[in-house]
Amino acid sequence: MSSHLSLEAQRAEFAQRRFLAMPLAGTLAWALIAVVGATCSMRTAVLTLYLATGAIFYLGLLIARFTGEDLLGRRRPANSFDRLFMLGMLQALLVFAIALPFGMQDASSLPLSIGILAGLMWLPFSWIIQHWIGVAHTLARTALILLAWLCCPGQRFVLIPALVVLAYLATMLVLEARWRRRLPSIPPQPQFAA
Repeated sequence: MSSHLSLEAQRAEFAQRRFLAMPLAGTLAWALIAVVGATCSMRTAVLTLYLATGAIFYLGLLIARFTGEDLLGRRRPANSFDRLFMLGMLQALLVFAIALPFGMQDASSLPLSIGILAGLMWLPFSWIIQHWIGVAHTLARTALILLAWLCCPGQRFVLIPALVVLAYLATMLVLEARWRRRLPSIPPQPQFAA
């Protein structure tokens, strides 16, 4: 199942990745939810929320083709932290079982519950890569979503998705800067006089 590397070596290998495809997919999905929430009926907004959040992983796979990421591990040795990350994603999906019955009672609760529950996977991710950004993402996302849900009940399907998008954008900036710092520097090319 995993390579013959030690867990620390596997963790280091996992942490060297870019991690852009999945948050970019989440950004696009939640942006769509915000647009639909602002322009369509509650029923359409609810359906879009379900479909868009359910499609994030598949959209991430598509985006990974363009970012050069290997989300499914087809081009590299198996890594125990890939499995842990996938279990964290599965955990976040399984807690939808809390959001769905609550959403059947009050559809306006869905951006709150799904927005927070889907963001929980960032906690184990942060631990795996030994970087603060996953914890910051989860804490900021949770606090902002709760505040928006309490303060702006008429805008829940617009404001909450917009805040999730902002959390993703900030997270992607940090992750991309982190990844670029890890790239080997390219030595300067000699300049030849003509």
